[in-house]
Amino acid sequence: MTSIGFPNAAQAFYHDLEEDNSREFWVANKDRYDADVKAPLLAVAALLEEEFGKAKLFRPNRDVRFSADKSPYKTHQGVFVSVAPACGFYLEVNATEAIAVGGYYAAKPEALARVRAAIDDEATGSQLDDLLAGLLADGWLKTGDGVKTAPRGYSRQHPRIDLLRHTSLAAEREVVSESVEAFAAEVAVAWRRVAALIDWCAVRLRD
Repeated sequence: MTSIGFPNAAQAFYHDLEEDNSREFWVANKDRYDADVKAPLLAVAALLEEEFGKAKLFRPNRDVRFSADKSPYKTHQGVFVSVAPACGFYLEVNATEAIAVGGYYAAKPEALARVRAAIDDEATGSQLDDLLAGLLADGWLKTGDGVKTAPRGYSRQHPRIDLLRHTSLAAEREVVSESVEAFAAEVAVAWRRVAALIDWCAVRLRD
């Protein structure tokens, strides 16, 4: 690890990769990736494993087969702990920040239908509203992709139409600690805080 420490060295690596996202840069700087990104994040994952479960570090290579952008490498490193299909705890380091995240992404159509039915239901939909309101009040951001209009079968005047439009839904907050141990501890606090949102989603996403 370089002298500026984690996660600053990881962010510096991704800043440089954004400037030159090429195989030549990657080969010349692979040691930096291993020392400043991969090794400390594996150490963070190991510290979190007992409480949250085994984490997966995503591959640094992009799948460019169906993309107009042929840049070969991701400009961030993601770490994921699965709780249910396409749902769980996530951690990301990129050129500008590190974030702790919880929620779901890329749900299958039948699973997304169950999520939307739960949002539509007054009791479970209000519960999700309250979970998100509490997170937002604590400084979290709500994120996720969605459709522009009302999903089929739901009114555009639905009181929770904003949530019904989501095809992925998560809450995130920045992680600012500057050592592996302190960083892992801060992520643990964040993941505990977002666990109720993950649990709400996971119940609907499990087959």
